[in-house]
Amino acid sequence: MEDQNCPASVMTRKRKSQEEDNSISSTFYMDELNEDLLERVLSRLPTSAFFRLTSVCKRWKSVASSPSFKLACSQIPSRAPWFFMVDPLLNRSIVFDSTERSWKKLDHPPLLQKNSNCNSMPVSASGGLICFRNSYGNFIVCNPVTGSCNEHPPLDPSLQNLTFHAIVMHSCPKFEQSSYKLVVVFGEFPKLSFRVYNSDTGSWEEETALCKKFDDDSAESESSEDNAAVYFLSKAGNVVATNMQRSPSKQYSSVITTSKDGEEIVHFLSSSGSVVACNLATKCFSEYPRLLPVFFEYSIDLVECGGRMLVVLLSEFFESASLRVWCYDEDVRSWHQIAAMPPAMSHEWYGKNVDINCVGAGDQILICLSSAEISSCVLCDLAANEWVELPKCFMDGEAIKFMSAFSFEPRIEASV
Repeated sequence: MEDQNCPASVMTRKRKSQEEDNSISSTFYMDELNEDLLERVLSRLPTSAFFRLTSVCKRWKSVASSPSFKLACSQIPSRAPWFFMVDPLLNRSIVFDSTERSWKKLDHPPLLQKNSNCNSMPVSASGGLICFRNSYGNFIVCNPVTGSCNEHPPLDPSLQNLTFHAIVMHSCPKFEQSSYKLVVVFGEFPKLSFRVYNSDTGSWEEETALCKKFDDDSAESESSEDNAAVYFLSKAGNVVATNMQRSPSKQYSSVITTSKDGEEIVHFLSSSGSVVACNLATKCFSEYPRLLPVFFEYSIDLVECGGRMLVVLLSEFFESASLRVWCYDEDVRSWHQIAAMPPAMSHEWYGKNVDINCVGAGDQILICLSSAEISSCVLCDLAANEWVELPKCFMDGEAIKFMSAFSFEPRIEASV
């Protein structure tokens, strides 16, 4: 038997004691941080942690409401997106957190709970803000995380009766406050115009007319058919019109991108399903070639991903459904496919008259598929070519059927 008091045993105990002392001396305490450093540390937590800061201690509660903490949050270049979900009951705020892969119910903004703003429809989003439109046609910009809202000055009454084709937001964070623009495109083809609301001035700019840009003779002849509805018999024996009747939540399906030359371009879907591009710098608009013939049955939507305008298309071929993502190449003036849902997933939607409403965020696309028979949300990662069906969202024991979604960065510092 070994002697427990041998030198080797004594050395071992001394070494362990020294290691324990070093461990104690290097223990890190958050209370030892000064205010500035604490704010920087907390600003890097996921936004979902913001709701819990106030219940940790008095100091953290004070930090959560301080202007300098919001300034620290604004220094974070980007945050993983949340998706603001739209369901038939518009007077509630439900989001999908892409980081935690979970559903959250937020407090619905007080301004949107007023009688005059009840059932306001979300129409666009950018940065940390979402734009709603009430029943009077007025726009309300809101930070869904903090609940702060601002109602814009109304547009001219003469414009309210015109057809709106696109409503897009473009935001530029500026530390403590957010600067953004709201662009609306309206009119009847080919007489289109646009107006811009600038948050820096708090007013609408003057109306600007858009002229039609013809690249060749074929484009002119094709565009002449845009306003005329064509009726045909579907495979199921139903009479179908080529004039698209989109879900009310995505009737202004549109995105804004910036060209290589730094020009802002608004893309939207015409009533017949063709993609229209409006260059706000040159004040011209043009139409892209169709992806499918006008008589084909399909559902289509636009998204913006990584600064690119993409088209998501659900169509039926050879007794099966196909959902694919397309990108338009300006150099060769043609479409090319960049992603496709696995056939085993897309076949489920064959023959069910499915409508798709999509939204992009970075390399991700959230697709809301809905019909009278079935409803589902699928998240596509373009970089990894992964397609994942999201878990059902239950409220009061009932699964919610979402019609569409809007992506935004959850930022407590985004002001309206």
